[in-house]
Formats: sequence, C-alpha cells, structure tokens
Amino acid sequence: MFLYLFKKLAQKINCLNNLLSKTYSIFGIFIVLGVLLSCKGQPGSEDTTSTAIVYLTSLDQSQLLNKVAIKKSAVSATSPVESTITVDPSTSYQIMDGFGYTLTGGSVLHLQKMTALSRGKILEELFGKGDNSIGVSYLRVSIGASDLDEFPWSYNDLPSGKSDPDLKHFSMAYDTLYLIPTLKEILKISPQIKIMGSPWSPPAWMKDNKDTRGGSLIKEYYPAYANYFVKYIKAMEAEGIPIDAITVQNEPLHPGNNPSLLMLAKDQGEFVKNHLGPAFKENGIETKIILYDHNADRPDYPISILDDPQTAQYVDGSAFHLYGGTIDALSKVHNAHPDKHLYFTEQWIGAPGNFEENLSWHIENLIIGAPRNWSRNVLQWNLAADENQKPHTDRGGCTRCLGAITIKGDSIIRNPAYYIIAHASKFVPPGSVRIDSNQEENLLNVAYSTPENKTVVILQNKNNETIAVELNKEGEKLIITLGGKDIATLVWE
Repeated sequence: MFLYLFKKLAQKINCLNNLLSKTYSIFGIFIVLGVLLSCKGQPGSEDTTSTAIVYLTSLDQSQLLNKVAIKKSAVSATSPVESTITVDPSTSYQIMDGFGYTLTGGSVLHLQKMTALSRGKILEELFGKGDNSIGVSYLRVSIGASDLDEFPWSYNDLPSGKSDPDLKHFSMAYDTLYLIPTLKEILKISPQIKIMGSPWSPPAWMKDNKDTRGGSLIKEYYPAYANYFVKYIKAMEAEGIPIDAITVQNEPLHPGNNPSLLMLAKDQGEFVKNHLGPAFKENGIETKIILYDHNADRPDYPISILDDPQTAQYVDGSAFHLYGGTIDALSKVHNAHPDKHLYFTEQWIGAPGNFEENLSWHIENLIIGAPRNWSRNVLQWNLAADENQKPHTDRGGCTRCLGAITIKGDSIIRNPAYYIIAHASKFVPPGSVRIDSNQEENLLNVAYSTPENKTVVILQNKNNETIAVELNKEGEKLIITLGGKDIATLVWE
C-alpha cells in the first residue's frame, strides 16, 4: 500500500512542476498524501485545484436545483462511464437573448395586489442575479389584452359603429394600473432585460366582424394598425420601458381565443411590407419585427413571407409555439433563411400540473430542443396566476393555464415552469453563445459559452438508471453522476 502511494506521490510531484524542493521531499510526501486521500470517492481525478458546479433537479422533487461541487481534471476517473459528451467551444452557433415567461395581465394584477415588501422579494428572486435568484432575462407582454386578462380590451376601444383611423383616442391608461408599474420595478432589478410585445387582437373596429374574438383585419385599416404599433412602442419608451421586439400577431391561425385574430401568411406579409415595416423606418423605430408566433407545424408560414426580399428587409425573424408540430421545424426555417433569427415564445402547462411529465417534456423540447434548433430564447406561458388559474377572459380564455408561480395573497407556490426556466436562466445570461456538443439518444444536452468565459452544459438523463457521464472540453475531462431521469446544469469554469 505504501509503495502504491509512493508511486502516486512521484507522479504528483512531477505534475506540481517541482514546487516542492528536493530538500523537503519527505515533507512533501505527507502534503500530497493528504491531497490524494481528500479526493477519495470524488468523481473526476486527483487534481483538486479547481472545481465545477452541477445543479440537479430530480423528477421526484427530492432535488430542486441542488448545488453540488465536483472535481475537474485533464485525467478522467477510472470508473466506467456510460455516456461521453464532447463540448467544442471552437464551433459556435447563435447568440442567446434570454429565458423567461410571458408577463400576462393576470400576472401583473396579482403581483400588484401583493404587499410591496412581498412583491419586491419575489421579483428579486425571479429577476435578480444573486445566489437565491434565477436571473430571468426575457419577458413577453401582450399589446392590449391577452386571454389571461380580466376582460378583452385594446388601446383604442370605441362604442359600436365608431372608428378612429387617426388614433386620436389611443390610450395606455389600463396598462398604467398594473403592467407598467410592474415592469418599472423589474427594470430596476434587471435593467438589461429584453421585452417582447405581442398583440392578441387589434381594436374591434378595425376588424371585419367587429368583435374582439376572431375576424380579420380590414385592409382599409392596415395603415392605422401600423401606427397603432408605433404609438405603443413610443408610449412604452416614454415610460422608460424599451420594447426590444414585437410579433405581428399571436397565433394568427387560431381565431378561437378571446381576444384573437385570423391573419393568413399573405396578409401578414402584405401588412409588414407595405405598412408596418415602412412605418417603423419612417419613425426611426429599431424594435425588431418578428413573424408568425404560432405552432411548429407550419414552418411554411414564415418561410413564404421571408421569400419576398422586399418584406424580409424589415423582418428580424420568426417565432414559434409547440402545441403542434415538432421542434426541428425551427431548423427548417433557419435552413431556408439562415440570415434571420428564431425565437420560442410560448408553451403552457395545464393545471394542476404533473411535475415529472412537465419537467421532462419541456426540458427536452424547449430548454434543450429549441436552442439546438437555433432559437435565441425560450419563454414559458405564463409567469403567474392565482390558485384558480384566474383571471381569464370569456369565450375562449384559458381556464387551466398554470403559472410558473401561483400567488395566494403574499404567499408563493413554485410550479414546474419555475424550475424549467431556472435551469437555463440562472446560468445562461444574454450574450451567451451556443457551442457544439454531441447528442446521445438517452443523454440530451445543450452547451454554451457565457460572456464570463464559463462553459454551461444543460443535461437530461432519459434513462431510468443512474449513469456516469464523461464530459470532454479542450483536453479537460470531467465525470458526473446523474440519477435516473435527472436534469442537471453544469457550470464549468
């Protein structure tokens, strides 16, 4: 035994580049022996000079973002490994804009009903950068009402039979009650957060059915509706709230929501090319214009619009949901128009929620799948509701949409979407770059290089059994152990 340790000592002295002098080599034996013994049972190697951190969540909820330090080294452990992931920072893909939620009208209603102290604590937890925060970096808000508002409304509601093409009655008054105060509090915590606006419906008087639900935008009002976006962006800017991007229409092929609008691809293309794009240009608005904002079963919708270069000149990219189709449809759009960006803007969880099923499916398809198919963000629907999933509109408002948090007075319940987003938002800040990593059938992953030069790898063990995983990066190797079905985020200095 002593001979074995003495041989290990000799190797260690050589690796330490003669830091121990020959005069004190015997004393050095005991120093290195202590190092060797302190490593016993640790995954990785004998080198204890640096560590990586892994954050684990298990589907049985026995671990929820539990923090574990592990050793890293250029020499892998002698224990057998079932999977090997090679991370290659020299091959990079898209820059990430962030991870987060839709901040619905109902979300801000409940937040503003909390006491200021309790609201401040949960906003800091959600949007802050501290150890106990999850660093949400991207929000989507509705332009006017969504179906998770108390009732449908717009910024230019008029009595039946009236119209206002010059938008003389445009007003953001309702947003000053809940949304704008909440956004201002969030911006104090996270000044660089990106905000996307999405309309569920134009004012009813602009539509052929004169209803908040369904119908289509009358072509006569295309110029007025373009100006409606301009006024909205300028009004938010005047409040100190920058709108980074807008989608032209939420779910344009689903007119059954309340509010909602049917907007076919040819109509959206015409609106952007001849009205919205020119209006933004004329008014010096740099807010990004994003197409589609609907399910992955229709990649032809944005592709057909982008095929027209006169329209494409105004367009930053396309947005998707996954209530239909498969996530690889995003890559079809990327391959057709690689100069345009992709976004993942909505996916719901139905109340009361199933932690195991929800976490597993959403991590696989959204947190790992969407970025591996070129998405620059991932957003869950929605941030908050009460214990009854209220408020929601009538005639098609979502009655079972479970928030990332449930707000009951001043108390908070953290639901599956909280942990789904946290596994990325806490560790992958805006400006991170997706880098190459091999994908194995039952060990899914996505890797990033952050602005702080950290490597972050999000992993999902789809096996029922515990597995040992070797990660390789530029000559360094790291061993981690993942329990059956575990989710892990690895932060590698």
